[in-house]
Amino acid sequence: MIEHRPLKSLGHANHGWLDARHHFSFAEYHDPDRVHWGALRVWNDDTIEPASGFPPHPHANMEIITYVREGAISHQDNLGNKGRTVAGDVQVMSAGTGIRHSEYNLEPGVTRIFQIWIIPDQLGGPPSWGSKPFPKNDRSGRFIALASGSTGDDDALPIRANARVMGATLREGESADYELDKERKAYLVPAYGRVSVNGIELAAGDGAAISDESVIRVTALDTAELVLVDVAS
Repeated sequence: MIEHRPLKSLGHANHGWLDARHHFSFAEYHDPDRVHWGALRVWNDDTIEPASGFPPHPHANMEIITYVREGAISHQDNLGNKGRTVAGDVQVMSAGTGIRHSEYNLEPGVTRIFQIWIIPDQLGGPPSWGSKPFPKNDRSGRFIALASGSTGDDDALPIRANARVMGATLREGESADYELDKERKAYLVPAYGRVSVNGIELAAGDGAAISDESVIRVTALDTAELVLVDVAS
């Protein structure tokens, strides 16, 4: 089963400095049918204006993955971590018992990110943060793990959840397959380009909530970049 969620159907909040689309209930947006998808709790598509961002604020007991689509995001937290994550790369924050952080766009142009929250397998644990570059050539024509709590994904950023955040770039006409266990759910969003997902067409920014599909075949209708999250049901 694949439920197509067009970009225009998502929750929307424009704060001036931040233009956000919500795939799931978040802040003032609430849809009882879109509260979570298995252990996937939040997927926000954020456009952040230059010289603005999220001031220091706290989180606890959540795995927060940021995929930078355009520009760069600059992170700072109360653990002393500082970093700048650029387009195509990923940062992960395991909030654990609690962390306070800020995320700013210090670039001359807009920054666009996917902000993904996954419910951890267990509460607590020491908070942590990490960032990693993922050259696009490494995921050309195939899915690779960007962040993962699964055994064997040694090159991915670690998360404390039975989940995987996968990325792929596809040339027009190229396809990539992803095998999905029957006990799990997936959620897929093209960062740019149009794709066909098991025959269902998605435009950039559209969501696909996927379950009971043993193989997910993604075919690029244009040159495309996409992110897929595989989580426990």
